[in-house]
Amino acid sequence: MAKTRSRFVCQNCGRVTAAYVGRCPKCGEFDTMEEEVLVAEAPPSQRNRRAAGQSDSRPQRLADVTADGFERLPLPLPEFGRVLGGGIVPGSLVLVGGDPGIGKSTLLLHVSALTANAHGTTLYVSGEESSRQIKMRADRLGITADNLYLVTETKLQAILNHVEELKPTLVIVDSIQTTFAEDLTSAAGSVSQVRECASRFQELAKTTGIAIILVGHVTKEGTIAGPRVLEHIVDTVLYLEGDPFHRYRLLRSVKNRFGATSEVGVFEMIDKGMVEVPNPSEAFLAERQINAPGSTIAVTMEGTRPLLVEVQALASSTTFSNPRRTANGVDYNRLLLITAVLTRRVRIKLHDKDVFVNVIGGLQIDEPAADLAIAVAIASSVKDHSVHADMAFVGEVGLSGELRAVSQLESRLKEAKKLGFKRCVIPKTAQRRLTEPPEGLGLVGCRNLAEAIDVALIKT
Repeated sequence: MAKTRSRFVCQNCGRVTAAYVGRCPKCGEFDTMEEEVLVAEAPPSQRNRRAAGQSDSRPQRLADVTADGFERLPLPLPEFGRVLGGGIVPGSLVLVGGDPGIGKSTLLLHVSALTANAHGTTLYVSGEESSRQIKMRADRLGITADNLYLVTETKLQAILNHVEELKPTLVIVDSIQTTFAEDLTSAAGSVSQVRECASRFQELAKTTGIAIILVGHVTKEGTIAGPRVLEHIVDTVLYLEGDPFHRYRLLRSVKNRFGATSEVGVFEMIDKGMVEVPNPSEAFLAERQINAPGSTIAVTMEGTRPLLVEVQALASSTTFSNPRRTANGVDYNRLLLITAVLTRRVRIKLHDKDVFVNVIGGLQIDEPAADLAIAVAIASSVKDHSVHADMAFVGEVGLSGELRAVSQLESRLKEAKKLGFKRCVIPKTAQRRLTEPPEGLGLVGCRNLAEAIDVALIKT
C-alpha cells in the first residue's frame, strides 16, 4: 500500500522542515511554513527494479551529435525577438516575470497574436482573467488574429488536454502561480505546485516541440515567486522592468540557453498597448533641456546595446547636520562613493548640501561606466555652471579620483556619434587602446575627475 507522510515548506524561500516551526530557519520570515502531504508508492520489488530503470536513451559522442533543424520562429516584434536571441525556439520553455501592472499580459497578448498570424495556431491560457476580459483588452489594443485561441483554466491536466487537441505552435500560460496539479494536495502557487507544473510543461515542450511561455509573479523582494525553482527549470528567464508611472519598459534577459544573456528590449506603454522603441537613446534624450546646470549624458551598455541616457543632479543647501543623499535610477552606495571622491579629491564642499541624482525615463543604471557622468552632473549643479551640450561622458571613477577604462568603448562612442554628439570625455588610458575611433567624434582623454570637470563645465 502507498504510504503518506508530511513535511513543511517555506513559501518564501523553499526551506523544508520535518516539523512545523513558526519562523523559517533560513529566511527568518514568520508564518510562511505550509504543510504538504506526500504520497509515496510502495518500492518496486527486486524482480522489476531492473525493468523500472530501463530507458530508450543512449550515450552519444559529441562529434556524432547534429544540430540540424534548429530554426527559430521570427516575430514581427524585433525588440522581443532580440532579447530571446533572434526569435522563439521551438520546444523552449520561457519564463517572463515582472511587477504587478507592469504590462506582462499586455505584451504577451500582443506576442501571441503576432505568432498566430505568422506561424499558425497559438493558445493563450489565463488563470486570472476570463476570455471576455481578454477579448475586451484585445479590442482596446486593436489586436486581431484568426488562429489565436483563448481559454480560462487553472487545472494542469485540462491545459495539457487542450494543448494535445489543438497542437499549437506557441502556448502562453498566465500565470504559473495559478496553475495547479490535482494529484498534489498543496495549494496553487506553493513551491511544490510551481515545481511540478513547470516540470510538466518542460516535458511537454521537449517532447512535442511546442514553445511555451510562462508568466511568473514577482515577490516584494523583486524575485520571481517560487522562489528560484522556476529559473532552474526553464530555458530562458526574462524580466519586464520599469516604473509604472513612466511609459518606458525594459525587457531584460538574465538567463538564455539559446542566446546571449543581459540583452535588453525597450518598449513604450501607450494607449494602444506596448510598442517597441527602435531607437531608445533618441527617445530618452527627446525632452532634454540644453545648457541646464546639473545635466549630463551618460553612455551606458544594456547587454550588447549602447544607450545614451540623461543624468540629472541637484545640490541644494541644507540646515540639517546630516545632509541627504537621494538616488533614483542609480545605486545609492555608488552615489555615496562619488560624493566622497568629489569632497576629498576635487575639493567640492558637499557637507552642507543635499544631493539628489535622477536618471530620466525611469531607467536603472548599475554599471560603473556612468560614474563620470554622475560626478560631473553633481559638480555642475554645485558650481551652477552648465555642461557643454555636445559632450557625452564615459568612465569609472576610482577612490583616488582617477578615471578607469570601461568595456565596449568603441560601441559606446559609435552610438554617441550617431546621435549627433561632437565630443566625448573618456579615461586617458582607454584613449590609447582605441584601434578605430569614430570619425567626426572628438575624444577628450582625462586622467582624473578634476580634469574632466574642468573640461566639461562652461566657464562664465
